[in-house]
Amino acid sequence: MTKISLVIPVYNEEGSVQELTQRILEMSKKNGYSADIVFINDGSRDGTADVLNALAEAHNEVRVEHFRHNRGKAEALHRGFRLAEGDYVVTMDGDLQDDPDEVPALLAKIDEGWDLVSGWKKIRHDPVDKTLPSKVWNGMIRFLTGIEIHDMNCGLKAYRREVVKSISLYGELHRYIPVLAKMEGYRSTELPVTHHPRTSGESKYGFTRIFKGIFDLITVLFLGRFTTRPMHFFGLLGLLSGFIGIGLEIYIIILKYSFGEPFRSHMAMLMFGVLLIILGVQLFSMGLIGEMLVYQDRKRRSDGV
Repeated sequence: MTKISLVIPVYNEEGSVQELTQRILEMSKKNGYSADIVFINDGSRDGTADVLNALAEAHNEVRVEHFRHNRGKAEALHRGFRLAEGDYVVTMDGDLQDDPDEVPALLAKIDEGWDLVSGWKKIRHDPVDKTLPSKVWNGMIRFLTGIEIHDMNCGLKAYRREVVKSISLYGELHRYIPVLAKMEGYRSTELPVTHHPRTSGESKYGFTRIFKGIFDLITVLFLGRFTTRPMHFFGLLGLLSGFIGIGLEIYIIILKYSFGEPFRSHMAMLMFGVLLIILGVQLFSMGLIGEMLVYQDRKRRSDGV
């Protein structure tokens, strides 16, 4: 019997978690799965905690972890991944917009040789202020990362167990799990899934998610390209800053001694050049320090520490 762990972060979803649990249990029984349902209550302020505790008492398949305050979806998923015991791990949102009946198709796709299968909500029942920015954002992520997934942030995903055990989530990095998986050498694909209208509760996403997404995308791109070679990033910026600063100083010296223009006439440019040189030295030093840290980490791993 295939054992699957369903990791479900919830925040103020008292109106949906009971029905969701029942639908998951029915799906598991129908397909011969051994279900391990892991709810992560992310500091809910309604009656979600009481409903989840009652479900855990009524069903051996249900486990609940409570956060004392809202720590975000990434932290909730990270905790759920550590608790997951199944051969496969499935994530979904707790608002009933993700359909548990899609799980067998996702797992069948994994059996074709993929490590991660992301749901693709081709038809979304969300307002345009969510769907339009999402399309633009996903298009940019595909361009920057080379991962051909149309709905990177879809909550419905299926993984091989080793995938979730090898990635670390914090902040808002749950939006970029396929990118993080690719960094670890895993292969991702997508599968169109049904997306249902929300029937209870309210959306947890606001306008600020756009800015958070930008910062986290920069973080992911940096981690993917420069984690093991920080000098390639900081060193390049340092050299660029230093050379521009030196160029400005040489230009001012030429103006002074070839054309007789006093330094005070170009004081702002003079100070800016000095600032760029100092910044270049600092960035280059950060690259060297980063290389030392990477070397020491590699050495500790090779020594078995």
